[in-house]
Amino acid sequence: MTNVMSMNAEPIDISAVMRALADPTRRAVFERVAGGKEITVAELTKGSGVTQGAISQHLKSLKQAGLVIERPEGRNVYYRAQPEGLTPLADWMNHYSAFWRDNFDRLRAVLREIDP
Repeated sequence: MTNVMSMNAEPIDISAVMRALADPTRRAVFERVAGGKEITVAELTKGSGVTQGAISQHLKSLKQAGLVIERPEGRNVYYRAQPEGLTPLADWMNHYSAFWRDNFDRLRAVLREIDP
């Protein structure tokens, strides 16, 4: 499978991406970050029902998985999605889509034989 490089030039593999997105709260944080240009921890915390510390930990995991990048500015740190971070997941899904497509084609052929 394809590895992508994180911002610190370390390869990110599919396992890291899947682990990061397996947690529903972390997935929600990622979706909020991906939904805009940049966002701070304070903005992510508002209305989330999650503490600022927990949001920061989720962002740390997402950053390590190559899914978000940060930009410090003064006392604030702005986060934005890094679309390339999803490349290992997209590659994995593409690999298995061919598998399922082939199997569905075979199933369709068998069903036609059974019920012409």
